[in-house]
Amino acid sequence: MDVIEKLGLLLGPSFLSGINAYATIGFLGLFGRVGWLTLPKGLDVLSHPLVFGIALGLFLIEFVADKIPAFDSFWHSLQTFVRIPCGALLAYAVAGPVAPHLKVAAFLLGGTLAASSHGTKAGLRAIANLSPEPVSNWLLSFGEDAFLFVCIWLIFYLPLIMLGILVVFIVLAVWLFPKMFRAFKAALNKGARLFRPSSAGSPPSSPRTP
Repeated sequence: MDVIEKLGLLLGPSFLSGINAYATIGFLGLFGRVGWLTLPKGLDVLSHPLVFGIALGLFLIEFVADKIPAFDSFWHSLQTFVRIPCGALLAYAVAGPVAPHLKVAAFLLGGTLAASSHGTKAGLRAIANLSPEPVSNWLLSFGEDAFLFVCIWLIFYLPLIMLGILVVFIVLAVWLFPKMFRAFKAALNKGARLFRPSSAGSPPSSPRTP
């Protein structure tokens, strides 16, 4: 296995875990089980039916929850405690039999990458939920699912393109995070003004007597 393939396997699953940990683990395990993918030794545990079966069952729950505006933001906040640790563990497992300090470095790198993709997804979905119509939320959700499947294929067959996607994502994330935060804050302020009682209809105050 060359360096490009190793990096793709090390970083790709962690990145996808931040988007959807259940789908990443479930489909990697299923595809490895049926022979469509050759999983590295560290990830062969994912091909056990119990592992990918539970992961796919949870993915079906997330598939529905992810399509419900407003509730999906609550769901994503809970998934912070799943996606980031899973991303770190996947990188740790892919690292294989290397020096302990390298495995710890892989663990930290995988967790950081999962946190970045998870934060980007959660932020975009929170902004989409401020719109009263559900279409944008559904489009984002289905787009994320399709993107995940494409990336799983790229990790194993075109790892150089997968690494290119990761580089582009990191650059965009650094550029987008401050703008996304400002947009979300502005939308919240706008919503607060809509619900703020107007002072136009309040009775005039009586003049003070000397």
